[in-house]
Amino acid sequence: MFVTPAYAQEAGGAAAAFTSFVPLILIFAIMYFLLIRPQQKKLKEHKAMVEALRRGDQVLTQGGIVGKVTHVNEDGTAVVEIADNVKVKVVKATIVQVMNKTEPAAA
Repeated sequence: MFVTPAYAQEAGGAAAAFTSFVPLILIFAIMYFLLIRPQQKKLKEHKAMVEALRRGDQVLTQGGIVGKVTHVNEDGTAVVEIADNVKVKVVKATIVQVMNKTEPAAA
C-alpha cells in the first residue's frame, strides 16, 4: 500500500560523469580569463618597467615618494633623489610608475 516503485538509474555513466564536470571546467576558464591572465600580464609589464630603469628617470614609489633615479644597483635596489642632496635607497620592485623617462644617449 505505501510501497513506492523503485526506478533504475539510466545507463551511461561516462557521459553523465563528464557533464557533471562541465560547469567546473567553465568556472575555471572564466576565472583564468578574468583574474589570472590579466594579473600575469600586469606583473610582466611591471617587471619590464623595473628592468628598464635608468639614471635620470623620474619615478613614483608605492609609498607615494616622487624622485629622480641617480643610481641603479644590480642587487635589486635603486638610489632615488627626493630633494636637493636627499637620497634614499629603494627596492626596485616598489617603484610603481616611471613618470618621466630619459632617452638614451645617442652614439
